[in-house]
Amino acid sequence: MNFTEERITKTLTENFMPYAMSVIVSRALPEIDGFKPSHRKLLYTMYKMNLLSGGRTKSANVVGQTMKLNPHGEGAIYDTMVRMSRGNGALLTPFVDSKGNFGKVFSRDMACAASRYTEVKLESICNELFADIDADAVDFVDNYDGTMKEPTLLPATFPNILANPNLGIAVGMACQVCGFDLNEVCRTAIERIRNPEHDLLSTLIAPDFPTGGELIYDRAQLETIYRTGRGSFKVRAKWQYLKKENIIEVLEIPYTTTVEAIIDKVTELIKSGKIREISDMRDETGKEGLKIAIDLKRGVDPDKLMAKLMKMTPLCDSFSCNFNILIGGMPRVMGVGEILDEWTAWRTECVRRRIYCDVQKKKAKLHLLKGLKKILLDIDRAISIIRDTEEDAEVIPNLMIGFGIDEAQAEFIAEIKLRNINKEHILKRLKEVSDLENEIDRLEDILGSKAKLRNLIIKELENVIKKYPTKRHTQIVYEHEVEEYDESQHIEDYPVNVFLSRDGYFKKIVPQSLRVSSEQKFKEGDALRQSFESTNKSEIIFLTNRGQAYKCKLHEFDDTKASVLGDYLPQKLDMEDGEVPIFMLLPGDYSGNLVYVFETGKIAKIELSAYETKSNRKKLTGAYFSKSPLVAVFHTTPDAELALYTQSRILIVNTAQLQSKTTRSAQGVAVMTLKKNQQVTRACLLSESSIENVARYRTRTLPAAGALIKEEDAPDKQMSLL
Repeated sequence: MNFTEERITKTLTENFMPYAMSVIVSRALPEIDGFKPSHRKLLYTMYKMNLLSGGRTKSANVVGQTMKLNPHGEGAIYDTMVRMSRGNGALLTPFVDSKGNFGKVFSRDMACAASRYTEVKLESICNELFADIDADAVDFVDNYDGTMKEPTLLPATFPNILANPNLGIAVGMACQVCGFDLNEVCRTAIERIRNPEHDLLSTLIAPDFPTGGELIYDRAQLETIYRTGRGSFKVRAKWQYLKKENIIEVLEIPYTTTVEAIIDKVTELIKSGKIREISDMRDETGKEGLKIAIDLKRGVDPDKLMAKLMKMTPLCDSFSCNFNILIGGMPRVMGVGEILDEWTAWRTECVRRRIYCDVQKKKAKLHLLKGLKKILLDIDRAISIIRDTEEDAEVIPNLMIGFGIDEAQAEFIAEIKLRNINKEHILKRLKEVSDLENEIDRLEDILGSKAKLRNLIIKELENVIKKYPTKRHTQIVYEHEVEEYDESQHIEDYPVNVFLSRDGYFKKIVPQSLRVSSEQKFKEGDALRQSFESTNKSEIIFLTNRGQAYKCKLHEFDDTKASVLGDYLPQKLDMEDGEVPIFMLLPGDYSGNLVYVFETGKIAKIELSAYETKSNRKKLTGAYFSKSPLVAVFHTTPDAELALYTQSRILIVNTAQLQSKTTRSAQGVAVMTLKKNQQVTRACLLSESSIENVARYRTRTLPAAGALIKEEDAPDKQMSLL
């Protein structure tokens, strides 16, 4: 087999970049009209099928026709239609009037019916998308095979880019636009046109979603999103408590999740024992809409339970904004104000082109009527010219010569019906001349005035508000009204003893149980590695043989007895294959240091504060330098004394002699110089050693080789860390 060598930069340039640009420009990101190409092609096909004013047709028919513009499988086209339909409920302002089962956006498992069973037409609001489509308001291009024309954009009379949620994943970039109430968007666009310094939050109050719920209002967050196009906010479920039945009914959920995802998460929490207040949970979604029923156990406070569920499940979720939109074929991340400015500029051009097209049509008509005016005084002569002309092809030239008119005027006169050559009809037509001239002057005056063009846009927006009144789906709640669930307040605190075995089994035992039976049970070949006294609310950290740390709360482990094996940590903490815990510590207030002793004679002294995280991360990679074999780990104060052993020597080191590091993966400094074929085999606290002649093994300077071991100072046989 022969291979041809090719530079990777050439492959990226010739193959990958065209693909990436195609996805970005022609598939994944919306443009200023608020549509991706797949949406636009579908809606335009339905418009050409007269589905704006006619009755519904089978979805399969629309899908087949759309393939003339969108050369993709029918599944992809139908999915696009489903998302745009009123029945699916994914859009605040749906464009497809649907009949049949179109699934639901809030359900993962509620699938839509096949396209042969459902029927569709365009919603009435699509009149606002296509009103100017035949007036040269936008450009048209050839479809993929050059057999049809399609619009590059739809001349929407309202800022659809903000009126509906929109998600797109391209190559190396993405787009996530939250939806806003249609009327609020139109009012904000009007005020922005009138005053560029308009306070957007005063009219565009907050995002809105078709699934409803409650948006937790944070003005600072929204100001950031409106200004930069990036940021996030929280939306939570809406629920009610039926006291008589002792049931909580969840009626609206965040747009970013599904009923199944919520039930799965609650079920997982119930199985793990983190939620004990629920006796049953059901999906009761039906014709009336979404409903999740939660049966409570006796005596449970519904408000506290829901606060807990909001914190631990998708019943409260974040929506991350990334307003990445194609402007002139280039992706740009913009804030709301900048988007409205771009839309206004684009819409102004659409209106200008529409009016210019209208002017040209009226001028053409005026031109014809002026030709008609010239034959008014001598209609008989025009008839005589036509009658006396022998050849049909000579009629138009003879009329042009006879009355001094051009070819278009002559054609118009020649096509007048015989019944319409009376003076009364012609005089009526000529009365239109002055009206046309006045209308042309008015339109040209608008074309020459940017302010008048903007006023037309404002009138169109006001008309949208009047014709399509809306109300918010997502209610607004303020942060001070939200009861935050503080897990620590609901955790019982009491003394516990914790035990870690060499094979990775962990036990949490209360003192009363230990007093009854203190004999620990281990698997064959296993033994105790560490044990501590602590409290149930304390935090604990496990270090593993793979250089990783796992942070947990002791209350996450069930109380157990000495007579059981306990929790197997590699499984409980979802560790990697072959990964086992080798050291546990109680960080407390994260003071002190972790001291790592390696076989190479190096010691790394890391500040424990390096393991403190602001988020609730449970896994820390790069917990320590794992490229050298580890002998021992100590959680010490700054001046602890350690005894390091090789096969023949001992060195006593005070940790105060070592400089603390804040980087967890620091490889440490050389402390004990080793002879050939020697390594550090053991390390322990001096207080735990059997050394009698302590002064013999101390040194003032580091690194040092230590002193030969005296017989009386020889260590007992010890278990190694690993």
